[in-house]
Amino acid sequence: MLTRRTILLTAACSVAVCLSTSRFATAGPTAADDASALAFVSAIYNSYKPDSDGVRIDSGRKLRRYFEPVLAEAMNKDQENAAKHHDEGELGSDPFIDAQDWDFKHFDTAIKDTAPGKVSATVTFVNFGKQNTIVLALIAIKNDWRIYDIIWPHDEEPKTLRGVFRLKRQGQ
Repeated sequence: MLTRRTILLTAACSVAVCLSTSRFATAGPTAADDASALAFVSAIYNSYKPDSDGVRIDSGRKLRRYFEPVLAEAMNKDQENAAKHHDEGELGSDPFIDAQDWDFKHFDTAIKDTAPGKVSATVTFVNFGKQNTIVLALIAIKNDWRIYDIIWPHDEEPKTLRGVFRLKRQGQ
């Protein structure tokens, strides 16, 4: 026999279950986003082992694998123009490490949500005895992460990859 007390207790338990389920459902995608962003960044920096080639971004296809479309296109045009004129492009070093050579065995990455579909990945490592911190602004495009910008700290003020190619930063 249902009593008023049983009905109220059942209703209270149902509400509690709904609230806790919605809380975990809301937290789930963020945790998944952070994990997939961390995997994307880790795959990049795991390529920088001693005696390895690092990440090769010497074609439009490879650029589109790592960078959002507008930035990838600007970088590709710069590479093609430099090759045509037998010159060096705007980017004088590897953008992932802000150097031409590397000798580091370990890196740390911290992921921070900045907006829906956007995260900031701060990567730290010691290269040839010098502490480096590089920030990758990531954006989700069709369930994949792409680099929207890279920020390199320099003495006077930070330098950005979008700045090198004279592209505006919007909403990041």
